[in-house]
Amino acid sequence: MATNAPRKRLALAMTLALLAPGMAMAQTAKEKELEARIAQLEAQVQALIGAQQQQQASIVDTKALLDQVKVAQAAPAADPAKSIQGTPILTAGNPNGRFSFGGFIKVDAMATDTNAGEIADGSAGRMFYLPSAIPVGGADESHVDTDTHAQFSRFWFAADGEMQGHKTRAYLEFDLFGGGSNQIGNEAATNTHALALRQAYVTWDKWLAGQAWSNFQDTAALPDAVDFVGPTEGTTFVRQTQLRYTSGAFSVSLENPQTVVTAYRSTTRSNSDDGVMPDVTARWTRKGEWGHFSVAGLARQLRYETATTSADGSGFGVSVSGKYNIGKNDDIRYMLTGGQGIGRYVGFALGADGALDATGSDIEGTGVLAGFVAWRHVFDPKLRGNLMFSRAQLDNDTDWTGFGVTRSAQSVHANLIYSPFPKLDIGAELIWGNREVESGADGDLRRLHTSVKYSF
Repeated sequence: MATNAPRKRLALAMTLALLAPGMAMAQTAKEKELEARIAQLEAQVQALIGAQQQQQASIVDTKALLDQVKVAQAAPAADPAKSIQGTPILTAGNPNGRFSFGGFIKVDAMATDTNAGEIADGSAGRMFYLPSAIPVGGADESHVDTDTHAQFSRFWFAADGEMQGHKTRAYLEFDLFGGGSNQIGNEAATNTHALALRQAYVTWDKWLAGQAWSNFQDTAALPDAVDFVGPTEGTTFVRQTQLRYTSGAFSVSLENPQTVVTAYRSTTRSNSDDGVMPDVTARWTRKGEWGHFSVAGLARQLRYETATTSADGSGFGVSVSGKYNIGKNDDIRYMLTGGQGIGRYVGFALGADGALDATGSDIEGTGVLAGFVAWRHVFDPKLRGNLMFSRAQLDNDTDWTGFGVTRSAQSVHANLIYSPFPKLDIGAELIWGNREVESGADGDLRRLHTSVKYSF
């Protein structure tokens, strides 16, 4: 009905226009008034015609917009896994593979004081807290050693995909803790360091094959430390080649059977890869909003051979670990490991797996009990702190080992870590460590360890 109104007004205006001459002849006195009225009506007609045209254009535009919406709704959704570039990154991989890269730059600076001798220059004990490197029985040199390095900077590559319903991943991880790569790679000149392989494995569905963290180790329970590890002597810490199967909360693995033994009544160690049977591990983990709890078992064969002798032994161990959340700003992390013949799995081989007898034909497994507890508190979104205590006790048979091997080690760590913006951590950690040997001699370490770490 709205479209008929302009037409009626147009017809009225035309009728008036046709009658105007007659009316002018009959009513000459009103000519001027009639002409003015006709002009007004013509203006109204033109305005109505313009409004009608504008309304029709608006209808056309609205219809076109609706057509565009329908086309957009009918179009397929964008694929989030689609490559962001025109050609594949993984040119030799399976179709639709996804590539990722990450890591961090970490700069460490530390001042170390020991009271029973000096840790050797350039050794691992000068790079991070290594309890087996704490000097025992030496002279107190009463001076501080300062070390700086960026060797724990790290990077990794990963390729994920899905083929015929099977999920796959290839993973490579490196750091720079590989020593000097040439004769001038030292602190006097270039500080050059070679790449060190950390992890290299492939997974498909529930299987993993390659070098990765041991299934006997719970990496999720490790504390938030400035040091490379933190409570080293109480921590299971091994990366090695393995074949692992995981189903839900359970995982089992067959792992590299390396054996570390000490000579009869000596501190001299030997590494043996003469084992026939792989180390066997099993783990069960339960997770929830409260944190996680995990228990793991380990069984292994110890074996050492020379051209004239062959020695065998056995080892077993159990480890309990986890993390318990106390509200939003606090958590407790812990680990307790015990067993016999598992020395190389604890504290960077603080103790050997076992000791050889006088004839070199038998291996006596060394008992070990080790653990740590760590409290983490978040003061605010930019500042957090950690307090840790760690200890390891070794049960050596001194008739076989003598009195120069490590009896125990312990340490206390306290740190603050400030993050001015995400991914940047500036930390400082105070460390006190102690190592004691079977003779009763011991040595202390005091260290201030600082770091700057940027993750990407």
